[in-house]
Amino acid sequence: MRWADLDANQHVTHSKYYELGAHCRMGFLVEKGFTTDWFRAQDLGVILFREECVFRRELHAGEQVNVTMQLTRCRKDGSRWSVRHEILKQDGTVAAVIQADLAWMQVSLRKLTAPPQEMTDRLLELERSEDFSWEE
Repeated sequence: MRWADLDANQHVTHSKYYELGAHCRMGFLVEKGFTTDWFRAQDLGVILFREECVFRRELHAGEQVNVTMQLTRCRKDGSRWSVRHEILKQDGTVAAVIQADLAWMQVSLRKLTAPPQEMTDRLLELERSEDFSWEE
């Protein structure tokens, strides 16, 4: 964590936790080959419906963290999906848990859509949480 990430209380500000979750999600997509060029060519964008964070421990400047991601819910066609992130301190202590509900949008029409099958297949490669459920 960087000095610039601190708030007046001298711990990492709340918005940085959310940025860590978003960075993890986008990193997963890029790692699977879904770059900004791929999204542009597919006329596809990701929509964030809800993001909620439960803060458990403070983070401070200089700390290194790991961010996990598990699939918690998904429609069979991959059109809507939810993930849970844990932000872990180096000793494994959970600093925060983020829950995010997402979907895909056809950018030119500004309408929700199912992604190409290859995207759904990659989403389903995510580790599933113990409470994973299929959404109807």
